[in-house]
Amino acid sequence: MALAVQTKGLTRVFDAKRKFLRRRKPENGEPAGPVTALDGVDLEIRDGELFGLLGPNGAGKTTLIKILCTLLLPTSGEAFVAGYDVTKDPFPIRTKINMVSGGETSGYGLLTTRENIWMFSQFYGVPSKVAKPKIDELLHTFGLWDKRDSKVRVLSSGQRQKMNMIRGFVTDPDILFLDEPTLGLDVNASRVIREYVMNWVRGQKGKTVLLTTHYMMEADDMCDRLAIINNGRILAVDTPGNLKRRLKKDTTFRLEVDPLKDTSPLKGIAGVKNFSETSDGGGSVLKLTFILEEESAVSDIMSEVVRQGSKIHYLHKSEPTLEDVFISMVGRSLE
Repeated sequence: MALAVQTKGLTRVFDAKRKFLRRRKPENGEPAGPVTALDGVDLEIRDGELFGLLGPNGAGKTTLIKILCTLLLPTSGEAFVAGYDVTKDPFPIRTKINMVSGGETSGYGLLTTRENIWMFSQFYGVPSKVAKPKIDELLHTFGLWDKRDSKVRVLSSGQRQKMNMIRGFVTDPDILFLDEPTLGLDVNASRVIREYVMNWVRGQKGKTVLLTTHYMMEADDMCDRLAIINNGRILAVDTPGNLKRRLKKDTTFRLEVDPLKDTSPLKGIAGVKNFSETSDGGGSVLKLTFILEEESAVSDIMSEVVRQGSKIHYLHKSEPTLEDVFISMVGRSLE
């Protein structure tokens, strides 16, 4: 089995003495220490796979991608991309990969959309006679043809992200790293990007994508396999279907209630494996999602809600989703 990406005990520790790095919060009066972004990560991504990486903010997703893209060195462990060691052979790796991040600002505002994409193609050494027709094809595909001669500075955020995606594909990489590519995009722009990525991987041999996303439905629909990462450690690797089947013996119970004074007693209820809480934004409704090992816990949950003087607006029992798997392992949602 050919591997596009392989890591063995991959660890990255940041020196907390440097002011621009996030420090861990001191405990018991101790001084802040180093930040471990990746902690012994073992991971294999197969050649031709659309692989997803799910994790909350600060879990280590972007650090992992930066190491695999040779933008950051590991503290210890090994990482191989397209068979090359990221620390010993970065240059052969760079000819085979590309990377696109959601929400990034790239390009030069004085150049047009087409000129910016062409410029990036030249950085990768793509001949103009190959790059120009490919750029025109991708501009049509991503719905940017009418913006081809517009200055980048006048593009909307969605149009700019489509341009970034074209920049990622125009070099025809073997391995493409997508770090939240649909972040903040509207439904239509997200759909165009998702469909093109899936067709690109599955319509050609030897094309691999590593995708990070905060959207559970996106990961469920797109990915062949995915990994759940938290605090720099891989908690599980499997297909979305197999991950959901792990929770078949558990019950998912959802509630919408008036805000509670204290949610901590809910976790201590017998039969509650884990739960998460999110607000509706206005603070008028609290949404609770429980992973239950025993359905008898439902009555105790409702009793606690009523005890705190809260009103129940909605309750529902459902089959496990990918988000439920995530909550079960991480203890909170991605929201």
